[in-house]
Amino acid sequence: MPLNASPPTPRLIALATAVPPFDLPQKEVAARAATLFAPTEGGFHRLAPIYCNALIERRHACVPLDWFLEDHGFRERNALFLRHATDLLAEAAGKALDEAALEPGDIDTIVTVCTSGIATPGLDARLMERLPFRRDVQRLPVFGLGCAGGVLGLARAAAMAQASPGSRVLLLVVELCTLTFRRQDRSKSNLVATALFGDGAAAAVITCAEGGAAADAPRLGPWGEHTWPDSLDVMGWDVADDGLKVVFSRDIPTLVRDDVRPIVDDFLARHDMTLGDIDEFVCHPGGAKVIDALEDCFELQRGDLVHARQTLRDHGNMSAATVLFVLRAALDAQRGGRRLLTTLGPGFTAAMMVIDA
Repeated sequence: MPLNASPPTPRLIALATAVPPFDLPQKEVAARAATLFAPTEGGFHRLAPIYCNALIERRHACVPLDWFLEDHGFRERNALFLRHATDLLAEAAGKALDEAALEPGDIDTIVTVCTSGIATPGLDARLMERLPFRRDVQRLPVFGLGCAGGVLGLARAAAMAQASPGSRVLLLVVELCTLTFRRQDRSKSNLVATALFGDGAAAAVITCAEGGAAADAPRLGPWGEHTWPDSLDVMGWDVADDGLKVVFSRDIPTLVRDDVRPIVDDFLARHDMTLGDIDEFVCHPGGAKVIDALEDCFELQRGDLVHARQTLRDHGNMSAATVLFVLRAALDAQRGGRRLLTTLGPGFTAAMMVIDA
């Protein structure tokens, strides 16, 4: 490519999602939590609004509800993570490849995003034992992005597609957040997690190749990110003897309402756009209060983030995978125009991408 030439445009030629088999209706979760947390200081009545106000009707998990009432060590949790994460990725990847009319051997690069378990060899290597990818496929496992991983994973995959314009990149995102629940942990963060977290996976195929499935596919980019200073304690994991301990700051909705808009405005301005150029907002629904804060941040009416609210209602917060579920719902609505994807993750980091369809 000539030095002054514009980079090729990556296109999203397939996007598929998958959820594990166990259904967790919120009413049943709340009922079990009432028994489990009744001895907590103040009684369960102090905690019940967390479940009622979460705007979640059901979630999906890779283990049945009774599993959460027992003690589990880190080793057992991670063994379950490896098995079920690989299963979900195989399902999501198969769907995405079918949608793109491709075989595993047509994929040149695999980008895998996950933050809810430890895998060495990586999940991509394990998936290669399930699906017949080429043995020379390039692999990029990405860990630690948390909820920001959906947008940043899409950005990394798009950048790799641009670096090799004729190639096809498979993005894989999986999070099994429910496996991190620790029943002895009475912290507010853990209790909130019991009302929010679900499991899910997504797979996307990105290419800069012309013609075929790419002809009318959504165009990806530009993308960007911002990490605030002195914000490492806003969101993430602490490692405990029995697993990963969730860290949530109660200030996240306030941070969204007060601090995200200038970052987004600056990002858009660098690419000769303003918020008025955006036709639809595709946002990661961290929780009910976060969705409200996002609608305030972007000067939307309450309820405008319809696909984010529907995804939260039906699946809960699946960390990095969630925003791709929201994007799938937005694309299924067959409304054209320019979309802004946003999500927030540990760091504390905002991730943004513009998609034209």
